[in-house]
Amino acid sequence: MKTYRGDRTLDGVQVTVDGVQLDPRFDLKTLSDMGFEWSYEGDAPAQLALALLADHLGDDQAAVAQTDAFMRHVVANFNNEWEMTSEDVDVALANIARL
Repeated sequence: MKTYRGDRTLDGVQVTVDGVQLDPRFDLKTLSDMGFEWSYEGDAPAQLALALLADHLGDDQAAVAQTDAFMRHVVANFNNEWEMTSEDVDVALANIARL
């Protein structure tokens, strides 16, 4: 099971997966050239949603298709520091699918 973590530091935002910096997946789609953000709806939170989903799902097309909903229902609601496991991502996606 993977663990995703985000934190706001003096050096900016840091997002890791199992302790390694999360790839923003600009190669897949550039929603924000500024990188990641969270706690609101917008381009930078959408980039984070895309990166999280692409890493978790291992399916680029599915990640792109679910980015907006995941950003609005999950990433936009993160606190300054947050943590999600693979299981948490699965639960969130299942909840979104029921909406």
